[in-house]
Amino acid sequence: MSTAPKMITLEQTVSAIGRRLDQRQTLVGLGLNKIGRRSAVLDTPAARGMIAKVAHLVRVIDGM
Repeated sequence: MSTAPKMITLEQTVSAIGRRLDQRQTLVGLGLNKIGRRSAVLDTPAARGMIAKVAHLVRVIDGM
């Protein structure tokens, strides 16, 4: 009996305009690129690191 992998749901709350290139690329890697867009990502250490990098631009809806 296996359980489904845990997911984290994110919503972009701030524009990426004027942000550093690596932060914009991190948003794209998380599946976000517009204010209000939501994305679900697997709960992995890599995803948590990406979320920490752009924590000021996104809101965690559930999963953490």
